Amino acid sequence: MAQIQIQIRRVRWSAWFLGASNGLIIVLGISVVMAAEASLPSCGRADIAAISAIALVSCARILQMIRTGVNQKASALTILSPNANSDPNIRQERRRRYRRWLWWSRFAAVITALQFLGAAYFLFILMKFIYQDGPPTSCVLELFLTGQKWQRNMVLLFITMVIYVAPVQCFTGSDVLKWRSFYATEDYAWKAHYREVFDHGIREALCCLGRFNYLTAMDEDEVYSVAEFLGDLVSYRVSGTGHLEFLAGLALLHRYSSSSKLCEEALPVPEERIHEAALFHPFAEAAYTGLLLDVGRNPILFPLSWLCRQGVFSPWARKSRPLLEGDNWWRGHAAAFLKYVKLTDDVLRKGRVNQDKCKAAYFIVVLHHLKTVVIAVRGTETPEDLITDGLCRECSLSEGDLDGLVNDNNVQLGIMDREASSLLHYAHAGVVEAARDLYMQVEGNSVDGGFLSSLLGSGCECSGYSLRIVGHSLGGAIAALLGIRLHRQFPNLHVYAYGPLPCVDLEVADACKEFITSVVYNDEFSARLSVGSIMRLQAAALKALSQDGIMDLTTLSKLSRQFMFLTVCQKNKDDPNLPDSLHESRRNSTWQEVGRAECSTNASASYATPSTGILYDDAFTQFMEAVPCPGSRSSLNLPEMFLPGLLVHIIPQNDGHDTPFWKRWRSWETNCTFKAYIANRESFRDFIVSPSIFLDHLPWRCHKALKELLRVQNSQFQHEGLQSVQSTVNFNELVLKHG
Repeated sequence: MAQIQIQIRRVRWSAWFLGASNGLIIVLGISVVMAAEASLPSCGRADIAAISAIALVSCARILQMIRTGVNQKASALTILSPNANSDPNIRQERRRRYRRWLWWSRFAAVITALQFLGAAYFLFILMKFIYQDGPPTSCVLELFLTGQKWQRNMVLLFITMVIYVAPVQCFTGSDVLKWRSFYATEDYAWKAHYREVFDHGIREALCCLGRFNYLTAMDEDEVYSVAEFLGDLVSYRVSGTGHLEFLAGLALLHRYSSSSKLCEEALPVPEERIHEAALFHPFAEAAYTGLLLDVGRNPILFPLSWLCRQGVFSPWARKSRPLLEGDNWWRGHAAAFLKYVKLTDDVLRKGRVNQDKCKAAYFIVVLHHLKTVVIAVRGTETPEDLITDGLCRECSLSEGDLDGLVNDNNVQLGIMDREASSLLHYAHAGVVEAARDLYMQVEGNSVDGGFLSSLLGSGCECSGYSLRIVGHSLGGAIAALLGIRLHRQFPNLHVYAYGPLPCVDLEVADACKEFITSVVYNDEFSARLSVGSIMRLQAAALKALSQDGIMDLTTLSKLSRQFMFLTVCQKNKDDPNLPDSLHESRRNSTWQEVGRAECSTNASASYATPSTGILYDDAFTQFMEAVPCPGSRSSLNLPEMFLPGLLVHIIPQNDGHDTPFWKRWRSWETNCTFKAYIANRESFRDFIVSPSIFLDHLPWRCHKALKELLRVQNSQFQHEGLQSVQSTVNFNELVLKHG
């Protein structure tokens, strides 16, 4: 009896309500059919079939809820089984059970769509009866008008339930049981649960985009790594706090923020950096040869714009275009790249547009008039690029990755020993893997050198030319890692990364500032996107919620504990000195056990906000102290990523915040002036919550700002030149006048 009560308590109240509602629809539907056949012998078969179909759909809904609940329980019990994370067989069984549960959940959406059709049918006959004169043409309405009182009430209740239940099911979700009734406060269970949810969700999305191989994969591949990271980030759901509450905290951050501008160093940006950054930015932008560039620039006519840029309307020029690896049969990506940069076909020498698992798209161009070879690396455009972005945990840099910095006569890390240096320095794992693959594409490890050596080597076609590597967003980060590796081999190299990801540690970022320039436009999010910045954003949202009085102290404490557990598990996973058995025991511990082992410091500490004076418990205090600080790995060993090279921050002087929202999209193009500063890289370790955080990442915004800065520089130079000439003329006149 006690076991039955426990099973009943696990069912969500919304599941009880929907089950009872669908059961009532079945009973009422059968009763209406029987009453109509008894009272209205002339009742049409179409109405009887429609009512019967609605009742059958409700039966299917109840069956789906039962099967979903069974699979939901099986999935939860598999997660709670001993050695669930260490035994490969149990992990495979867990993934299979989660897949069954998700498929039954997807089936619920089909049933809901059918119930909406039933509701639309009854709404249609009601509207037809209201706006059309004459007797009702439906048996249901005729029974409602001519039947007895109990029949009229039955018909009214049936129609109301059919119309009401369909939209209600859209808001209750597909879960039948309470996950909390299984997992309680077991943090590792919640993390494993969301890991599976994200894993299957990403694979289904990739399958819809044509990547069918991801849906059938059962191994722990790149998708699983990204899902594991995303599952860690939403572990605050353990406390019962929803995503909307977290978004409310972000909204409070924007309301509380007094200014979104950074304090920059009062240092002028070298003119040659601005000039070259503006000159080579079109190549980074042209690398987006898919639909993404055209959707942003031409929201209405983007299909025509893309087809035109792909050269579909000029098929006679197909054979003259360069043949790139992975290009379509009409060589459209090569045509799109060349059309945007307005160059002839012969300048594009090599490239790749297809991608698979951390493989970047790139284009190599020879510019004889500038005596320069340009490598343009594409940013995020495909689902595979998003997977590369999501592999944001750190990995150690090898000797080859640091080849352009270690033992270099011009640029040196603080540690000269290659072996020691490769153990101490780290970078973004996805970017590192993509940069290594790109290096093999453009140069390789052959004794005689690769493709770049055949172009830039002594006596070759481009001997003595400069090498420029450019990229936007993810492409900028990959370009920076590639430049670090190639710099010793090609000293006349410079990298221009526009809106790159934080991808290297502090020492590497400082060491490459002579040959890498990172350009950041205003508040764009990509330059601040790292694990540490996300943790600090969560902490800031948590603090904003507490100050605004939206969240009580109990929920605040629970949230803090979940964030703390995330950082502790990250430390345990990344600590190479811990044996596997200790990793497993810590992974299967509750937060309280981990907290006693790892977070016992500052046990009596408390935290008070200056504005409220509210004292928070130890968990919140520990979390605030554990958030990584610039230049350190924090008390919980969470690494910090930085932007590489010299940082140029471009800030619009009229950012459009005072203009109406419907005019803000284009107003910045005509009303803005810009200023460029040399920024402190630690200023980009935190997000700036502003309305333009995503719009500022659009590549053409940075390009427009660079061209405007270049125009101002040229006008100032011309003005200074005229003043110098006028001063010379005045001096000569003075000399002639006075002998």
